[in-house]
Amino acid sequence: MGFKVRKSIKIAPGVRLNVSSKSIGMSAGVRGARVSVNSSGRVTRTVGIAGTGISHSTSTRVGGGRASARPAPQQPPKMVKPPKPKKVKPSLTAPAWEKQLFKQLEGTPDAAAIHAVGQAHPQAVPTVTMVEVLRVSAPNRDTDRTRALLGWLFDTGYDPAADTFIGKYVETSDLTVPIATGIVAQMPWDRQALGLLLAELEQEAGNHPRAIGIVEQLEPTTVAAVSLAELYSEEERWPEVVDLTNGLTNEDEAATFLLIQRGTALREQGYFEAAREALKEALRIRSRPAELRHLALVARGHTYFAEGKKAMARKDYERVLAEDAGYPGLQEMLSAAGA
Repeated sequence: MGFKVRKSIKIAPGVRLNVSSKSIGMSAGVRGARVSVNSSGRVTRTVGIAGTGISHSTSTRVGGGRASARPAPQQPPKMVKPPKPKKVKPSLTAPAWEKQLFKQLEGTPDAAAIHAVGQAHPQAVPTVTMVEVLRVSAPNRDTDRTRALLGWLFDTGYDPAADTFIGKYVETSDLTVPIATGIVAQMPWDRQALGLLLAELEQEAGNHPRAIGIVEQLEPTTVAAVSLAELYSEEERWPEVVDLTNGLTNEDEAATFLLIQRGTALREQGYFEAAREALKEALRIRSRPAELRHLALVARGHTYFAEGKKAMARKDYERVLAEDAGYPGLQEMLSAAGA
């Protein structure tokens, strides 16, 4: 989630143990030449000329590792299936643009024809744009185009649920949006869903400030809070994460994720006991998905490690080991905690 290295421990001359919320690494060498290895399997070699500020780094991976202890990013948000036209058809007295656009709901859509409707009928541009998203860019996984179209719609205040054409002629499937690790939201096409989808696409593109601005404008639902907590964490806005999660109890999977972020934010600010309390609450419900439980255990293990309680950290890492020996970076975490 964008967490940065927060602790570096000297364990021998020229050798340091680096701990972050996502991985554990080792670095060794002398001034001008160092080699670093972290739990993701990345090996970085840096060679420089002392006193000049000139250096060169190369990175490789070993053992098929990944860049962080967090599972690989999910696929871009997408619809469950392309929408189908409802049985109702435009009447003889319906506007010309309505009849022309309706034709694009059947068979293979023609992007050029959809654009032509908007050019000829400016009043229909928002609806035309939404139809292009539903029939062309989203089903074809064209994330750049989808992001641009949804961005324009969101900025103009558009709400698909209030669009008469969409409501009358389009049978939209629920939108499936992977909000964060272990959290997937399924919702109807409305302004809330449009904003969350757009925020995920902006986040994926690295436009975090834009994504945050979008979610902050949405109705303050639990799903929106999950998205916002992840975004705040990626920007290291730890006080905002804590404020966002005040008074939270483990009522559902989204709350579990938020408690994990709260624990991480508190740890990053040095409040270790408070961090452990939040993570304890995140782990209280044992029926939560394994992905979330493992995330919480690793976060608590990192908290213990940051406190210097290696034996306690190792216990949490071993709990993950018992269920998922292939958890990214786990063997390196265990080795570091067992030293």
